[in-house]
Amino acid sequence: MIPLFDSESLPPSQEPLEEGAVLLRGFATSETPVLLEEVNRIAQVSPFRHLVTPGGYTMSVAMTSCGRVGWVSDRTGYRYDPADPDTGAPWPAMPGAFLDLAARAATEAGFPNYDPDACLINRYAAGAKLGLHQDRDEKDAWAPIVSVSLGLPAVFLWGGKRRSDPLRRLRVENGDVAVWGGPARFVYHGVAPLKDGLHPLTGAVRINLTFRKVF
Repeated sequence: MIPLFDSESLPPSQEPLEEGAVLLRGFATSETPVLLEEVNRIAQVSPFRHLVTPGGYTMSVAMTSCGRVGWVSDRTGYRYDPADPDTGAPWPAMPGAFLDLAARAATEAGFPNYDPDACLINRYAAGAKLGLHQDRDEKDAWAPIVSVSLGLPAVFLWGGKRRSDPLRRLRVENGDVAVWGGPARFVYHGVAPLKDGLHPLTGAVRINLTFRKVF
């Protein structure tokens, strides 16, 4: 088994994962308070909820979205929708601080001119996880996914192009940003069950921002 990588106390740095994929350690640490303020504002308009998968499974991660479209899952399938099905209103606009961070991280990873359509906001409490999966609901199959970790640390699972490929277990801390696109766009990935803890900015939860170029 590949050992857990611990980035605590390391300065901001790049950790290549494979061609088209990099982990930017500490890239968003200084921006965390502003990002969390925006998350709270978005959640007041489109509250966090536990979505149901097509198979009837209730996700342990609580989710909301912002941007031109938001990601939705229910018994009819996975999809992007310009309206929040819980409110009937458009999803909140993506904050400038979100767009700026996503574009800078993408450029740092070799994907300039990034203009995401959606930001999925995931809230993990103790025990919450994200199963191993590929992101395949987007029409743009080259533009990167930009994933920002805020709050409690987590174990990010990084696999290969097949579900059965070996997994790397990467400890991600507050402010770490993972970017993968191009040849790495369809790598299987997930998040191991979150451990109990307290973070000075998020309390007992972890927040993850996942930016997507959908169209």
